[in-house]
Amino acid sequence: MQKHVFTLLCLLLSTKLLLAQPAPAGSIAAFTSGMERNPGFMTYYWDAKKGKIWLEISSLDTELLYYPTLAEGVGSNDIGLDRGRLGQEHIVKFQRSGNKVLMLEPNYAYRAISNDPLERQAVEESFAKSVHAGFEIVAEDKGSVLVDLTPFLMQDAVGAVQAIARTKQGTFKFDPTRSAMYLPRTKAFPQNTEFETIITLTGDNPGTFLRDVVPTPTAITVHQHHSFVQLPDNNYKPRLFDPRIGYGGIEYFDYATPVSQPIMKRYISRHRLEKKDPSAAVSEAVKPIVYYIDPGTPEPIRSALMEGTAWWNQAFEAAGYKDAFQVKLLPADADPMDIRYNLVQWVHRSTRGWSYGGSINDPRTGEIIKGKVTLGSLRVRQDYLIAQGLAGDYSSGAAPSSDPMMQMSIERLRQLAAHEVGHTLGLPHNYISSTQDRASVMDYPTMLVKVKGNSIDLSDAYAKGIGTYDKWSIRYGYEQFPAGVDEKSALNKIVTDMHKAGLTFLTDKDARPEGSVHPGTHLWDNGADAVDELKRVSDVRRVALANFTEKKIPMGMPMATLEEVLVPMYMFHRYQVEAAAKVVAGQVYTNALRGDGQPVMSTVPVQEQKRALSALMATIDPAFLALPKSIVALIPPHPFRYNPNPREVFKRRTGLSFDPMAAPEAAAGMTIQMLLNPERVSRLVVQSALDPAQLSLESMLDQLLTATWYKAEPADSYQAEVKMLTDKLLLQKLIDVANNTEITPQGRAIAGLKLNQLKGKLNAAAANPKVAAHHLFALDQLRRAEGNVDDVRPTSPQAPPDGMPIDPGQEWLAPACDWR
Repeated sequence: MQKHVFTLLCLLLSTKLLLAQPAPAGSIAAFTSGMERNPGFMTYYWDAKKGKIWLEISSLDTELLYYPTLAEGVGSNDIGLDRGRLGQEHIVKFQRSGNKVLMLEPNYAYRAISNDPLERQAVEESFAKSVHAGFEIVAEDKGSVLVDLTPFLMQDAVGAVQAIARTKQGTFKFDPTRSAMYLPRTKAFPQNTEFETIITLTGDNPGTFLRDVVPTPTAITVHQHHSFVQLPDNNYKPRLFDPRIGYGGIEYFDYATPVSQPIMKRYISRHRLEKKDPSAAVSEAVKPIVYYIDPGTPEPIRSALMEGTAWWNQAFEAAGYKDAFQVKLLPADADPMDIRYNLVQWVHRSTRGWSYGGSINDPRTGEIIKGKVTLGSLRVRQDYLIAQGLAGDYSSGAAPSSDPMMQMSIERLRQLAAHEVGHTLGLPHNYISSTQDRASVMDYPTMLVKVKGNSIDLSDAYAKGIGTYDKWSIRYGYEQFPAGVDEKSALNKIVTDMHKAGLTFLTDKDARPEGSVHPGTHLWDNGADAVDELKRVSDVRRVALANFTEKKIPMGMPMATLEEVLVPMYMFHRYQVEAAAKVVAGQVYTNALRGDGQPVMSTVPVQEQKRALSALMATIDPAFLALPKSIVALIPPHPFRYNPNPREVFKRRTGLSFDPMAAPEAAAGMTIQMLLNPERVSRLVVQSALDPAQLSLESMLDQLLTATWYKAEPADSYQAEVKMLTDKLLLQKLIDVANNTEITPQGRAIAGLKLNQLKGKLNAAAANPKVAAHHLFALDQLRRAEGNVDDVRPTSPQAPPDGMPIDPGQEWLAPACDWR
């Protein structure tokens, strides 16, 4: 009896174990019967009954490229979730383990370029990999497996939740119940398979940016796109990076490198381009580079974008190609997400903002697979607004038939298209080229406005065609050398010949920081000499303000909208102030290599620094800062439903009414902030220590105090009020310098000395009651600072209206971008 019971228990246990094992997968054909089959690079099946995507994986352990995209965006420049935004590309492969498939990303940041498999294995096993997803196999046959891809697709792949949180617009999460596949843009092509999803994010307390653009801001619905792309073949030859000529690209550690050589390897990013006849000086390309323009772009903008993009063919001609760079309109039946199309896309937002040039690269080699440009549609209106302030004349009530404002805007769009496409060809910014006769479209150019008598001339506002530096850079990246030529030597010759032509390269790290060093690298500047250009630009500003009347806006527009036209005119000198300030404690340098003969570094001569300082003092003179009273009388409060965008007008302390002190406060604060930048203050101390003949911090502070506190009160009461405002701005900044632990101690000590000297000259019993109050305020601030700087209660200086966006992003590390 016991034996029978034992046998029965064993039988039951065995049955239970068998039932617990997964059933063997059936055939793919049987499982997908009744589903819609979509053959292509990766064949998939659409299960309409369950709303699922079933992916057929026929090449396990084969690397491919995956990247997400934001197909339909949020429409806010500040959040940055724009239509067409590219996500990060990833090399992945599908790796089977039993009844499971892992989507695995190898680590290409660390390699061993070696024929020894054990040497390669040692590196692979030393660094982590990433598994993006795991899938259960539901069917298989003939070496292929079928998995449910839907859960992987139903996610926030581009990081929209993080972008919303980072910009403090609320706490959101992915809502699967309000998300689904989007079939019109889910397609399989020969070289890529594309999936698109409707994604909804839900949350509470949405911020202003979201409330401005989302109909119900607690539910944000966008389209996210997933691309699986066939990797290029192994015939592409990576090209070495040279820091003396600008290219983005890839970097990785090669642990097979001899110890005597650098372990970090750097290669440029570029499209694959080959001549049909490699021996010919000029040849057609085996496969031209073709860029497609978004057909949703209106005319005349579309033609401007096509023309500006086509400028790059001039550079490829210089590199020995015939018609190797082409521009076409995107065909009506083409999918903009298709990897085969390099695209220039026209994107709408609620506010003006950045334009981007990005690309999808092969992370193994740096080869550019797809170029993608995003152009914000509102920027042309900003360009037109600036031109309106400079040359607008609505005497007849409307724009003249020959419209110089529209012509300047179109010229800017051509340059913008060329600039952003340049990023997708591999090129970063070159901010020194504006000092070299507008040598590159990869600079940020401001309009070159000229004064003729008492009028403004916009005929040469923007350069036409590709720049001379751009031709050298395309030669470096794309020129194909004849057989037998040593490529490294040939590339070095291109760079040295470029230097002989007087051209150099400096980029974002050299130009963007407020305290940056080089006097020739700026955004939105012109001219070889920053100081001369500041004087010239100030003259343009003077004429523009003198000519500013109600005729700057069309008949029928509210008079209050004059302020939006006024702002860029009053602040017309803002970027040239930044440029001239970099001359003070500036250093001229190059990206020199040992032995290449380039000058390495030198301090800007003292006379140039003093000349710059003198020009900057003129920008805080009360007569320069005060608005013409005739303009102040033209601007009433904005009427009902014409609320101004706060970024486009001056901040104010006067409620609804226009604040005549806000503009001087913004402009004076800008000059003082640039001169007393902590890094510049520290450099002034250091440079005069190394060379006592150089400009010192003491000398600069004396000039600032002479131009403000020690300057006689103007007779004009408005200008006198502007002077006292500027005095207070300088006082607060000096207190900040004296207490900033990031500044060299001697710099803080000198600022403290000058504050003490100022204190001795203040007179709280002055005969003029306004001056007495002004001095008493300063004495109180100084007393508080002597006790505890936290007790100082300054009035926060009004910031100038936005020129560039609040958050410029990561520039070259992310898609490179352009503004204004």
